[in-house]
Amino acid sequence: YQRRVRAGKTTTILSLVVAYLREYPGKLQKLVYCTRTVPEMEKVLEEMRRLDEYYTACDNEIDFVTVGLTSRRHMCINPEVSRLKEGKAVDAKCRSLTMSWKREKTRSEDSLAENCSWFEDFEDRGKEHQLDPGVYSMDDLKNFGRLKGWCPYFLARTAIYTANIVVFSYHYMLDPKIAALVSKNLTSQACIIFDEAHNIDNVCIDSMSIVINRRTLDHAKDNINNIDKKVKELKDRDAAKLKEEYSQLVEGLRQAAVDKENNTYLSNPVLPADILEESVPGNIRNCQHFLAFMRRFVEYIKSILKVQHVVSDTPASFLNTIYNTVCIDRKPLRFVTQRLNSLMRTLEIEDLENYRSLTVVASFATLVSTYSKGFSIIIEPYDVRTPTLYNPVLHFTCMDASIAIKPVFSRFQTAIITSGTLSPIDMYPRILDFRPVTTTSYTMTLARECILPLIVARGSDQVSVSSKYETRDDIAVIRNYGNLLAEMAAVVPDGMVCFFTSYDYMENVVSTWVNQGIMANVQKHKLVFFETQNNAETTLALQNYYKACDNGRGAVLLSVARGKVSEGIDFHHHYGRCVIMFGIPYVYTQSRILRARLDYLRDQYRIRENDFLTFDALRHASQCVGRVLRGKTDYGIMIFADKRYSRADKKNKIPKWIQEHLGDGVLSLAVDEAVQLSKMFLRKMAQPFPQDAQIGLSMLTHEQVSKMEESHSNNMDTDQVSE
Repeated sequence: YQRRVRAGKTTTILSLVVAYLREYPGKLQKLVYCTRTVPEMEKVLEEMRRLDEYYTACDNEIDFVTVGLTSRRHMCINPEVSRLKEGKAVDAKCRSLTMSWKREKTRSEDSLAENCSWFEDFEDRGKEHQLDPGVYSMDDLKNFGRLKGWCPYFLARTAIYTANIVVFSYHYMLDPKIAALVSKNLTSQACIIFDEAHNIDNVCIDSMSIVINRRTLDHAKDNINNIDKKVKELKDRDAAKLKEEYSQLVEGLRQAAVDKENNTYLSNPVLPADILEESVPGNIRNCQHFLAFMRRFVEYIKSILKVQHVVSDTPASFLNTIYNTVCIDRKPLRFVTQRLNSLMRTLEIEDLENYRSLTVVASFATLVSTYSKGFSIIIEPYDVRTPTLYNPVLHFTCMDASIAIKPVFSRFQTAIITSGTLSPIDMYPRILDFRPVTTTSYTMTLARECILPLIVARGSDQVSVSSKYETRDDIAVIRNYGNLLAEMAAVVPDGMVCFFTSYDYMENVVSTWVNQGIMANVQKHKLVFFETQNNAETTLALQNYYKACDNGRGAVLLSVARGKVSEGIDFHHHYGRCVIMFGIPYVYTQSRILRARLDYLRDQYRIRENDFLTFDALRHASQCVGRVLRGKTDYGIMIFADKRYSRADKKNKIPKWIQEHLGDGVLSLAVDEAVQLSKMFLRKMAQPFPQDAQIGLSMLTHEQVSKMEESHSNNMDTDQVSE
C-alpha cells in the first residue's frame, strides 16, 4: 500500500481498521501498528487520539484502549535507573532490580532498598488492572504510573494483550529475540500494519544477522572464566542448586524454562517454530561440561579468524568443518542459548551487559546450527571502518528477509505493508516471498501543484553531472553541483536540505567547494550545517538549523542518504522548501555481504543484480526528497541532480505521486533552467491560498461525503439486484 507522505495515510488506515473492529468484533480483535521510531509512534498515537475525539464529538464513542509501548529508556520513571540515559545500561539496571530471586532475597532481609518500588507496587496491585478506554501515549502512561506508583513499562507490557490497538516498534514483531518476550501471546485475529516499510527487508535481515570480531571473542573468553568461578563458588556454597538445575534439564527444556517472565536472561534468536522442544543434550547439561564446550567453540572461531583474505562459507560447511576439527556436533549448538540462559539464571548473575559478548557467541551458535539456507558466513581480514588495520571480522549474515517476516504472515490473519515510497511496489512481494491479496498505489488530490520535481542533468556550462564512479571526482562536475547549491540558496527562502551518496563523497565535494569559493557564496545567503556520523553532533546541528530557519536567517543542511536525517526527520513548511539529491545513492557494491545477498536473490527469486541495486538506490533517493513535503498545505522543490534520473529504468522506479509531476519539460535541465523554474514556482506558491480553495478538491464537506455514501450505497444495491 503506497501513498504520498503526510497525505493522511495513517488516519485513513486507522479509520478503516477501527471501523472494521467496531463492526466485526468477532472477525478482528486487535490492531497492531508497527513503526520505526519513537517520534513516528507518537504521531500515530496522536492521530488515534484525534480519531477518538471525532467519534466522541459525533456521540459515538469508540470505547477502545490504545496503548503505545517502547523501550525502558523512554518509559522508566525510577530516577535511579532513568538517569543512566543509555538504553543498554537502563535495560541492565532494570533487569537487575526486577529479578524474582533478588526481590525475594531483599524481602527476606526485610528491606526494599535494592528493589524498584514502582515495579513492586505494580506486581502487588497493578498487574490485574484494566485500563479505561482511551489513548495512552508514552507520556500518558508515565503520568499514570506516577499517579498510581506503578511501573509504566511493565504496565504497557501487560496492557498490550488486552488493548484493542497497540503501537510499537518493528522489532517487537520481527526480531525473534524481542518478539518472544513481547508479542508471542498476541491473538492471531489481529491486523498487523508496518508503516514506513520501505526498508522492512533490511530490518528483517538485521534482526537475524551477527557480527563477531577478535575483541568479542576475547571478552567471551573472560565471561566464561568469570562464570566458571561463580560455578565453583556456588558448588562450595549450595551444590544442591546446581543438581536441581541439572534435573530440570534432564526433564526437558520447557520445564527448565518455567519461571517468572522478568527472569528471562537471554531470548532465543531463532524463530519460535524452529526451537526444539526436547531435553538439552547430555554433553552440555553439566555446567562444567557446558563451559568446556563453549571454550572449544570460542577457540575454534578464533582460529578461523586468522585469515589474510576474504573467506565465504555456508552454515552446512561450517558445521561439517567444526565437527571434523574439534568434534562439536550440531545438536548441542542449537541448545547453547537456552543452556546459557539456564546457567546464568541459576548463578543469579545481575550485570548482564558485561556478558554481552558471550551472549552474541551463543546466539551465533544457535543460529548457525538451526538454519542451513538463507544465511552466509563471511570472514574478512579488515573491518570496513579501518581498511588498513588488520582486524578480522566474522559476519553471519541473513540474506533472505522472508525468514523473519514469514511467521507474521502465517500467524496473523491480516498484514498491511505501507509507505510513501514503496516503489516499485511489485518488488516487495518478491524479496519478502509472499503473495499479496491486494496491491494498491494511491496519489493525493491537490488544490494546487505544490511540488516541483526537477531532474538536473548538466551545469550551465553544459557539462553533464553525475555521481557515478568515473566522473564523481571530476572538478567540472563538482563545480556544477556547487553552482546549483549556491544559486538555489540565493532564490529559495528559509531552509534547504541536501543529500549526498556517502559521508566520504560529501567530505570530498565540500572540501573542493571551499577551495573553489563556492561555500563562501552559499554562506552569503544561508548558514550551513552538516550531518555527521556522531548522533550528538547531528542532533545539535538539527537544532541550530531549525533556529536559523525560525529567525529568518535561512539555512542549508548537508546530509547523507541512508543517514539519520533521511529517515524519520520531518522538514515541514519553512524548514524545507527545497531538497537536492546529489547523485544516485547506490549502496557500496564491493561489499562481500551485499554480493552474497545479490547472488542469493538471483538464484532463489530470479531478481537481477541491477534491478535490485536500482530499486534500493531509488527508494532511498525518494525517501530523501520526500522530506520536503509533509502535508497538503506544504510546498517544496525536489531536485534530482544526476543525468541518470532521466532514464526510463530510473524514472519509473520513482514513486507514482512524484512521477505525476515529472513532465517532459523537467527531465533534463541545466542548472540555470532549474533556477528559473524554481523562481516561477516559488512566486506562485507565495500567493495567498485560502483553505476554502481546497473544498471539493482536496477536502470534502459533510454534504459531499453524504452524497458519496448515498451513491456508493445505490451502486451496491444495484450490484446485488443484478446478481
